[in-house]
Amino acid sequence: MDLSLLNTLPSLHSLYVQIIADMGNSQIWIVVVASCLMLATHAIAVLGVATAFHKINGFMVDRNIFGASFVSYFIAINLIILIHLIEIVIWSYICVGLKVFPSNPQTFYFAGEMYTTVGYGTWTLPSQWKILPILIAFTGVFAVSMSGAALYTMMGSFIGGKKERSTAQI
Repeated sequence: MDLSLLNTLPSLHSLYVQIIADMGNSQIWIVVVASCLMLATHAIAVLGVATAFHKINGFMVDRNIFGASFVSYFIAINLIILIHLIEIVIWSYICVGLKVFPSNPQTFYFAGEMYTTVGYGTWTLPSQWKILPILIAFTGVFAVSMSGAALYTMMGSFIGGKKERSTAQI
């Protein structure tokens, strides 16, 4: 096995220095911190929706209220979708504040495409913002996976109903 290839790889520090020099952007840390805060806030919001769903669903199932689980799940899904839309709007405002694009609608479309990782548009970014799509997509992918996990647990309660709650209390 030839390990000489490993000797040609740059160190992590030199790679970092090269990327920062290529971007020429000291504002990137604002976006990195915003990404971390957005993911933490998303996790708390989705956890709140899931907790509320489980409490309300348990309350209604214990009282044999017909269709309560469906209504609770429908509301939870819509709240989670709303959370994602709010995050796209927040990314739009971040990009507007950083003057990434000349127009606000263009900024909103860009933020939505990157967050959902659709990548439909042909966006020409200034060189200092080349990393922005990676950061926005990163938060979108992780936010959607957190939401999916929460919705999965809610669906389990929705399908399991009273039987799941009675075995969980044993």
